[in-house]
Amino acid sequence: MSLAVLAPTPAPAVGLPGWPPTDRPSSVSVRALAVIAPAALALALGLWGIRRQNTMWGDEAVTYRLAQRELHQLWETVQQVDLVHALYYAVMHVVFDVFGTGLFSLRFPSVLAMAAAAGGVGLLGSRLAGPRAGVSAGLVFALLPQVQKYAQEGRSYAMVCALIVWATCALVVSSSRRDRWRWSVYGFAMLLGCLLHEFAVLALAAHGVTLIVSRPSKAVLKAWSVTAAGVVAALLPLAIVSAGQSEQVSWIGEPVRPYPWLAAVVVGLVCTRAPLRSQGTVQLTALAAPLLVLPGALLLIVSLAKPIFVDRYVLFSDIGLALLLGAFLEYVHRLPRYFWTVYVAVPAALVALAPLSSSLRTPQSRSNDATAIAAAVRTEGRPGDGLLYLSGQQRTLTAADPDDTRLLVDIALLRDPVASNTLAGIERPAPEIAARMKRFDRIVVVRAVGMHKPGNPREQAKRDTLRRHFRAHTTNEVNGARVTLYTRMHPE
Repeated sequence: MSLAVLAPTPAPAVGLPGWPPTDRPSSVSVRALAVIAPAALALALGLWGIRRQNTMWGDEAVTYRLAQRELHQLWETVQQVDLVHALYYAVMHVVFDVFGTGLFSLRFPSVLAMAAAAGGVGLLGSRLAGPRAGVSAGLVFALLPQVQKYAQEGRSYAMVCALIVWATCALVVSSSRRDRWRWSVYGFAMLLGCLLHEFAVLALAAHGVTLIVSRPSKAVLKAWSVTAAGVVAALLPLAIVSAGQSEQVSWIGEPVRPYPWLAAVVVGLVCTRAPLRSQGTVQLTALAAPLLVLPGALLLIVSLAKPIFVDRYVLFSDIGLALLLGAFLEYVHRLPRYFWTVYVAVPAALVALAPLSSSLRTPQSRSNDATAIAAAVRTEGRPGDGLLYLSGQQRTLTAADPDDTRLLVDIALLRDPVASNTLAGIERPAPEIAARMKRFDRIVVVRAVGMHKPGNPREQAKRDTLRRHFRAHTTNEVNGARVTLYTRMHPE
């Protein structure tokens, strides 16, 4: 008679009902792949056509000029206008000092930031739903059209997105541990993101919903509450002062068109209908869904009273979309009958994205082309001609290269942008502008789309004088603006 030694039966791994056991802790190399592969793809996509045919659009032109001002001049300027972007301008000032000015220096920090964001999304997905979901989520994030677009933008949105991604990573880790330094990392990253753009605080609200749904320990909720309160308290002075500069977003008109965001929300919510795998204290759906839906929804609610919704303000919502899509792809891949659809759908999506990705590298992908507008002014004008911006704010569209307008006379300008510590300078009173216009036989007029204020006396004086004393001679239509040469009807 022999004795059989029976090995103890392993306990089943925790997972969703009906699911195979969740993956064992992945090796360092697999986890590294979830970070490196998305980051590398985002970096490659960011470098592809980064110069956008040597053009920049209006907002980038503002960054380009302000970041070249001395820090004390920059500080004086943001106290009057664009305070919400003060930290970003200061960062770009340092970048320009170290690496010089130019389109590459203007945009490469955003490329690096979006690569860091893609790597962070991969890490998040890996921790929440396994390495395969992590790699998928990171790659999906890097391929999203909005992500590709703002990875090549000389503005703060990519940096904000990266900081929110890594703050979210710190939140997920901290939710299962009590180390104070991790909460400090979370708070610091969130605060930096909010200082780069105030609407990043909406991600803080989404994180709060995530923790409420996840039901962590009271110690975790208390730690998050204290950290969140600290972030809001530190942001409050900036929010109060910048509220007095709300005219800066007066260009956002009605009706609000949140269609790309709504499409992303629909896709994300469809993904939540599947039994997505998740592991840890914070569930993937509980993290991704609020991040996708809540920030945009809050902006839309505010927009009922005052239009404020712009998709780039909630670019970080794409983090939630990428996590849900990555987990959904992993779910489909595990289905014995449908796993092959992943190998069909992914190449088909890449083929469909190719034309759109290519178009994002063209000047037409932006709402205006400041480089083309300045070139049109140079073409239409000749030395000594008058130069007139129908709206004073349009002066920023030709500010990137002062040589484009150096030989023309800016009729309305009283004090230039640097001397007045403003974005577009200070213009003369309406009667004086009209009188000065009559001294010229030829005036080059810049009319930009969506930058006009009904009832503005200066704009009205410009229009009336042009109508009564000048006629359009030639017009140059460019992306986002019309540049027209006017000549006197009856030269005096």
